[in-house]
Amino acid sequence: MQSAADWPVLAISVVGAIITVEVFRRLLSRAGRKWALARHLVEHCTWSGFAVAAVVAFNLAFGPGMFGDSPSELALGQTVERALGVVTIGAVTWLIVQVTYALTDVVLDQLVMVEGERNRRARRIMTQIALVRRIAAAAIIVVALGAMLFSFPQVRALGAGLLASAGIAGAIVGIAAQPTIGNALAGLQLAFSDALRLDDVVVVDNEWGRIEELTLTYVVVRLWDERRLVLPVSYFTQNPFENWTRHGSRVVAVVFLRVDWSVPVDKLRDELYAFIQGNPLWDQKDWTLQVTDVLPNGLVELRALMSAADSASAWDLKCDVREHLVTFIRTNFPDSLPRFRVETPETRSGVPWTAELGTHPAPTPGTGQT
Repeated sequence: MQSAADWPVLAISVVGAIITVEVFRRLLSRAGRKWALARHLVEHCTWSGFAVAAVVAFNLAFGPGMFGDSPSELALGQTVERALGVVTIGAVTWLIVQVTYALTDVVLDQLVMVEGERNRRARRIMTQIALVRRIAAAAIIVVALGAMLFSFPQVRALGAGLLASAGIAGAIVGIAAQPTIGNALAGLQLAFSDALRLDDVVVVDNEWGRIEELTLTYVVVRLWDERRLVLPVSYFTQNPFENWTRHGSRVVAVVFLRVDWSVPVDKLRDELYAFIQGNPLWDQKDWTLQVTDVLPNGLVELRALMSAADSASAWDLKCDVREHLVTFIRTNFPDSLPRFRVETPETRSGVPWTAELGTHPAPTPGTGQT
């Protein structure tokens, strides 16, 4: 039979368990310099590891008789023991979830470094891993709640019912009509249909940005000016949106120029090619410069296309090309800058035009005023 004299033993057990975990933490911290898994275990599992060690040590050293031998004291000891069991389940669940996140982070770190054409597949896997581990964490928590309820005889039937419904498919089917679960289903649909991935470049409601976070209930789009657009997942299954990296991270940059008819298109095309050849943002694949339209205001529309490895590079390349072509036209062909021609009856007949405030010579017939 235990007595109050056993309390120092209990304290020593808890402190010893915490010190043991701290020793392991320091060893893993040193190993984490070269071992990614050790680094992530330290990042995720430190506090949950302390909690599990302390609770388990307390359970091993604790007994209901430590409060005394009277019926009331024994009842108090049993209540504390039951509470410790619930706390133990919670701490172990916390540790398991954190270990799951640490293990998956090792894979995600490797996928983040994938570039080029394999980047699209890597981002797809990253999105699916992020969603699956959230589902796994939710399932572990549901099972843990059921186990906690089992420790109370009064609600054991409720705990059994919760454990019976812990199958995620059954739970979702049972309450699929609720909007939250509908969003969760939409999130799974997006992730596993490959319609949307982390770091995808999208245009949503005329806003350009990247998918920064994709959960079972909402999507965070990081806009070009660092704002965050938070939308429910169901938005992407019920509304159209543009995905610029649907089939690859490679993006084509587009630059439009509106200039006068006198612009030498061939020389401008040669200058574009010479410039992008020396620009490291161009991926050495596609480029062109074409006359795409004659606008109602009398200007000619030129469209320059250049391919880049990703959207960020495409944006910078587009700005570089636009700046260079504008400077090139202004310096070498100033007559090709945008101008609007107006023809009046006086200029058509060749009669000089006289204004109330002064007389101005008429331009050459047929040329109009600029």
